[in-house]
Amino acid sequence: MKQWVRQFMASGELFIWGCGAGLSLSLLMIGGLLALILMNGFGYFWPADLVELTLKDGKHVIGQLAGEEIGPKGIPRIRVKIGNRDLYGLDYRWINTDQITERAQPSDLVMVERREWGNFYGRLLTITKEDQSVAEGAEAVWQSLPALIRQAGGSEEESLYTVLVADANGREKSIGLSQVVRVLRPNNLSTWEKLWVYGGNVWMVLTTEPREANTEGGIFPAIFGTVMMVLIMSLIVTPFGVIGALYLREYARQGIIVRTVRIAVNNLAGVPSIVFGVFGLGFFVYGVGGTIDALWFSDRLPTPTFGTGGILWASLTLALLTVPVVIVATEEGLAAVPREYREGSIGLGATKWETIWKVVLPTALPGILTGLILAMARAAGEVAPLMLTGVVKLAPAMPIDWTWPFLHLDRKFMHLGFHIYDVGFQSPNVEAAKPMVYVTTLVLILVVVLLNLTGIVLRNRMRRKYAGSAV
Repeated sequence: MKQWVRQFMASGELFIWGCGAGLSLSLLMIGGLLALILMNGFGYFWPADLVELTLKDGKHVIGQLAGEEIGPKGIPRIRVKIGNRDLYGLDYRWINTDQITERAQPSDLVMVERREWGNFYGRLLTITKEDQSVAEGAEAVWQSLPALIRQAGGSEEESLYTVLVADANGREKSIGLSQVVRVLRPNNLSTWEKLWVYGGNVWMVLTTEPREANTEGGIFPAIFGTVMMVLIMSLIVTPFGVIGALYLREYARQGIIVRTVRIAVNNLAGVPSIVFGVFGLGFFVYGVGGTIDALWFSDRLPTPTFGTGGILWASLTLALLTVPVVIVATEEGLAAVPREYREGSIGLGATKWETIWKVVLPTALPGILTGLILAMARAAGEVAPLMLTGVVKLAPAMPIDWTWPFLHLDRKFMHLGFHIYDVGFQSPNVEAAKPMVYVTTLVLILVVVLLNLTGIVLRNRMRRKYAGSAV
């Protein structure tokens, strides 16, 4: 028995099975996390039916079912999104099932999506203009609303139109049509109509600006800021990383100094990101930006132009953060280029620089793109350095617009990662913010995947082009 145990341990199978089990556990955890994000993220856009609950005390509750569980005393209870935040002060409510006497889904229940205070769930009563009735009764109001909402379009000019609605217990609320985004009757929608609304919800989130402390509306500024920052960072980090790797691999005399530099580069990759953020704040923002303001924007002081956080300084900080990744990957790519390629080029009369430019770099390009892909993936998810160098909760203007010089690198920007942090941990209404956290997380994952896929496609094309190399 002991001999069998010794043989088993010596064979290494225990470690193989251990590694396999660890890998399987890691994949299951990642898969479970992604499944949770996908389920909650995509589920956010579905127009759920409205249910009206009648309780034992005679009161009514209107809302969307949002889950169920066993309560503290072993009594099943359901979670209902009741909306009407301005009336009730909360968005969700737990109700014990033993307190419910009746459940119904009346066709006249409406969801009023508002620019403030979240959704309103209830029934339509009247439409008025300057205290004069325009339409009365649920059906008449329902028929008149779409055209009036399109006319209002969020402008103050049409705010004279108001719609009177009532909650589950008849409590009335007057809503100006300029504050109404749309009105739906979810219980009357067919499956195809719900799919159409679902697509509209996705489009709205991806193309509009946030509202209600970032808990509602869209996240387009955050998507734009994330992609633009990653692209600027890539344009900065790639030449510096490639030049550094070229010097270390092709020009520097291999010795103690070069080995020390390589160790320093590898250690730099392990420095906490917040340290880079502090460096970026001190050097780029206050040092470089303050000097630029003193030389060229002195008439605007003490209001800073470049001496405060902006997308340029954030991109430079992340470029400094990710340059070790690019250097290491580029060196590996250069080392994989066969020595015969260099010797053959020089033997045909090319200079060393011509050999590097026309033979070595094109052949090592897949390795360089690998480093860039890893750098983009890390930069897209970093938040801590950005909080010190330019990211904000809500940017007043985009870094690109139609105002000269069109590209404004001094402006602050929004970022998907910081949006998740802000909505999830700084929101005054955590319950209402939770769905937006999942949506933003899902979009961030998709953005990172799309950026990486773009780099992978380019890398594979380079590999096919230089298939004769050993890369």
